[in-house]
Amino acid sequence: MHHAIVSCLHANLPAVEAVLNDIDKQGIDTITCLGDLVGYGPQPNEVVELIRKRGIATCQGCWDEDIIDGLNACECSYPSQLAERRGHLAHQWTDDQLTDENKSFLASLPTSLRRDRLLFVHGSPNSQHEYLLPDMDAFAALERVETAGADILFCGHTHQPYIRELRDGSIRVRLQSAEHGNDQGEELTLPMRKIVNAGSVGEPRHGSTNATYVIHNDATDEIEIKEVPYDVGRTCQAIVKAGLPKVFAWRLSHGFEFAEQAEDASHVCER
Repeated sequence: MHHAIVSCLHANLPAVEAVLNDIDKQGIDTITCLGDLVGYGPQPNEVVELIRKRGIATCQGCWDEDIIDGLNACECSYPSQLAERRGHLAHQWTDDQLTDENKSFLASLPTSLRRDRLLFVHGSPNSQHEYLLPDMDAFAALERVETAGADILFCGHTHQPYIRELRDGSIRVRLQSAEHGNDQGEELTLPMRKIVNAGSVGEPRHGSTNATYVIHNDATDEIEIKEVPYDVGRTCQAIVKAGLPKVFAWRLSHGFEFAEQAEDASHVCER
C-alpha cells in the first residue's frame, strides 16, 4: 500500500544508502526514482550501480540527460560565470568517471513514468529542466498536471520538498464578441490535483542537511515527506578528495544553494 519516491541523488552514496535503508526498514518494496543520479557528487558509478542492482524504476533527470547529450542541453545558463565554470568542471569530471555501461543506462532512462493516475517526472511533464516551484502560478501549475492526464504529479529538480494541493473548483472562460456585442461564457469544473516534490536525497536545499524523500499511500493518497540524516562529512571529504569544487561540499554541509549574483544579467536562466 505504500510507495516511496526519491529524487536528485547526485552521486552522493552515503545519502542514497541511508534513504534506501530507511525505506527498507519500513517494509516498502516499491520505489520510484525521479532522476539526477549523477552530478555534483563524488560517487557517480557507485550510485548508478546501486540503483541498477536494486532494479528501481527511474526516469531521466537533467544531469543524466546532459551527460548523454552534452552540456547545457536545456540551453540554460548559470547565475554567474564562476558558477558556470564550476558546473562545466563537474560535468567533465562526471563524464570522465562514468563507465560506458553506466552511461548507456542513463541514456536508456525514460523522461517520465506512469502508474495508473500517478505521473513521475524529474522537472515537469514538459521538460527535465523546468522548475515546478511551490509558488508557481496556480493556473499554470494546474495546467501541468491536467494536460499530463494525472491526478498526482511527482517531481523533483528544485531540491525543495513540498506538497501542493490544487483544490476542487471551477474556471470560467468569457469570450467577448465584437460582432454581436455580447459575452459567451463556459465554466469548467476541475477535480483536485496534487503536485508532490520529493526534494533531494543527495543535495538537499531546504535548509537542512537531511536527505528527503516522500511516501505515498496508494489506498488513501496520503503523502508524507520524510527526512533522513546521513554522514554528510563523509561525502564532503570525498568531494574535496576527488578535486571537485570545494563549494559543493560547503553548500552540502549547510543544506542550501549557494550562487553568486551575476554581474551580467545574460547569465541568469529565465526558465
